[in-house]
Amino acid sequence: MEQTKTILPEKKLIGLQVRTNNQNEADPLKGQIFPIIKRYFQQQLFEGIPNRVKPGTTFCAYTDYESDHNGDYTYFVGEEVDSFDSVPEGFTTLIIPAQTYSKFTTKPAPMPDVVRNAWYSIWRMTDKDLGGKRRYDTDFEIYDERASDHQNIVMDLYIGIQ
Repeated sequence: MEQTKTILPEKKLIGLQVRTNNQNEADPLKGQIFPIIKRYFQQQLFEGIPNRVKPGTTFCAYTDYESDHNGDYTYFVGEEVDSFDSVPEGFTTLIIPAQTYSKFTTKPAPMPDVVRNAWYSIWRMTDKDLGGKRRYDTDFEIYDERASDHQNIVMDLYIGIQ
């Protein structure tokens, strides 16, 4: 994975969320993330999100960490918006705070391997490897046009650091 350090401004998202943990998600077919992703895309729920900044660019965020990557967290899937006006029923909002990130760009790989392998690598990294101590505030993945071929997905993964 390619790694850079960056500072991003606050981002507003509208989408769906579930509360889970990595132990529950070890088997994607038994976890809560796969069903919410499947519903989001199969029902094309993204089309109902108003005020989208870049339609078709999906954010998958991990927030409200109970502790670290071993505890519960909230998983959020949605799109960036420029306003929370007219949030549709059944959707929630998320504000990703302005912060410093270690940004990782993956090499092309199939789903779900691309995301699973990226996270496994990050969990093994020291603070020095990451470029700082993890904040465990909000981390997120961005899936854009580089994710259109599900056998060769390239994604960006942002890890909040202090």
